[in-house]
Order: sequence, then C-alpha cells, then structure tokens
Amino acid sequence: MKQVISHERCGICEEEKERGIHLYKLFICCECERNMIHTEPREEKYHYYLQKLKNMNQPTLHS
Repeated sequence: MKQVISHERCGICEEEKERGIHLYKLFICCECERNMIHTEPREEKYHYYLQKLKNMNQPTLHS
C-alpha cells in the first residue's frame, strides 16, 4: 500500500512542510514553531513572528 504524505504551506516561512501544528486557522511548521519559542522579545525576528501571527484569522489556501 502506498503512503500518501500531505504538505501544507507554513504561515510563517511560507514553505510547503509535512509536519507542524495548527494554531486556530494558521499552520506552523515544526521548524518555525521551534524558532518562535526560542526567540527573545528584544530580537528583530520576534516582531516578524508577531506580524505573521496577525494573519491567523486569514483563510489559508491549500494547493
């Protein structure tokens, strides 16, 4: 039997990934989740993640 692997577009890095979490309507890949958890509020990347999370209420497009 052939295994089907589905991919979803990460709402943070916008890459197609196989594994991750769904936070409300936003899919977040494992790598971005890990990076977000380890980012300090004083880092510039923290503000990038905040902007991306604001898109949480936007519908995601599945290809």
